[in-house]
Amino acid sequence: MSGFVDRAQLHAKAGDGGAGSISFRREAHVDMGGPDGGDGGNGGDVWLVADNNQASLLGFRDHPFRRATDGAHGHGKRKHGANGDDQVVAVPVGTVVRTLEGDLLCDLSVPGDRYRVAEGGHGGHGNAKFLSNRRRAPAFAEQGERGDEKWCDLELKLAADVALIGFPNVGKSTLISRVSAAKPKIADYPFTTLVPHLGVVRVGDRAGRPDEATEFVMADVPGLIEGAAAGRGLGHEFLRHVERARVLCVLLDLSPMAPESPSRQLEVLMGELGAYLPELLDRPTVVVGSKGDLLEGPEHGAELDLVVSATRGDHLGELLGRLAILVADARARDAEAVTATPRIHRPASDELVVERLADGSFTVSGRAALRAVRLSDLTDEGALDEVRRRLDRLGVDRALARAGARDGDFVAIGDLTFEWWREEGTGGVEPTAHRPTRAERTARTKRREQGPS
Repeated sequence: MSGFVDRAQLHAKAGDGGAGSISFRREAHVDMGGPDGGDGGNGGDVWLVADNNQASLLGFRDHPFRRATDGAHGHGKRKHGANGDDQVVAVPVGTVVRTLEGDLLCDLSVPGDRYRVAEGGHGGHGNAKFLSNRRRAPAFAEQGERGDEKWCDLELKLAADVALIGFPNVGKSTLISRVSAAKPKIADYPFTTLVPHLGVVRVGDRAGRPDEATEFVMADVPGLIEGAAAGRGLGHEFLRHVERARVLCVLLDLSPMAPESPSRQLEVLMGELGAYLPELLDRPTVVVGSKGDLLEGPEHGAELDLVVSATRGDHLGELLGRLAILVADARARDAEAVTATPRIHRPASDELVVERLADGSFTVSGRAALRAVRLSDLTDEGALDEVRRRLDRLGVDRALARAGARDGDFVAIGDLTFEWWREEGTGGVEPTAHRPTRAERTARTKRREQGPS
């Protein structure tokens, strides 16, 4: 059963890069052919794109996984592998992307905004790329880099022209069902509406010009209660849908069965809006008395712009006319202020990070560092020379020295573990066959503490 979904999770898996090829030219009458291994292709990225044709995050509720394709491996004769295809995922305008810890990653608020949620792995270089005057026959190549893989929270903030705001059971759903084709659930108990409903309202006669019609989107926001800004009654779940509304229509229950007086309702609602986002108090607002057919007398105790009855249809045309004028003015102001064009968000790669572990060894993380050691055969002397050169260029030696590394300390970068030495500027990259055991690390630490005998 389909429905409106405004929260979902996404698992994005970018494509892995293809491995570089180790190959040497072999042709008749060609002596000592040089290396000709091709490069691997890059893995595809996973992109989120804000699309006006998407209205909900329903597609992610049961199927959160989005994958890009891997890059192809390189081949001999300098044949490079094909790049993987990107996975482009359409999401509604107003989608906010966060980490599982709640940190903001991106806000796709403009149609066409793009965010690279997962970057594909780089393809590895073939051995032809490592040919030099000193290295005439490189017998190693680069492995393909793994693509990013992560979980994200997606949150939709509606971008409606008019947001209906009021206490539970104030008549918002009845109103939107009368003025649009929206069909929300209507009942005589509170919190009938648990998710927002959108309706397109068409007003034919605006400001005395019957030849012009205007349309705007109205959102039926679930009822608010006192304490909503602090999260009471799922307040944050509901209030976030008001953030991007151009005009606010505040409905006050005028019936004798109302839980609070109209003036108290208005005080609570405006207080909650201001506590959640102070700038909401500056939005164009129409204060409307609802259920006017149940009003027992002319006195209602609140300053109202209009009194309507959605059940009988009293003054609905006048209300829509006022809202249409406010929406048109707000759209004009937005058009003058907006200079934003669709944006492309590409998060920066991870920086170099050196961490000291409890046993005295060090780990170096960061995408650039992991790329530096992803060679196919680290037992090859030429491959080790290339690793030393790359790490020195990245400043790994300086970073380790600043972190307190001393000669003989173990350093791990990805699958490579080596003893670090500052002698002769080599960085001491001497790979070990295995990571040191706990007993070995303990013995090394004790020897260091005891000092020279």
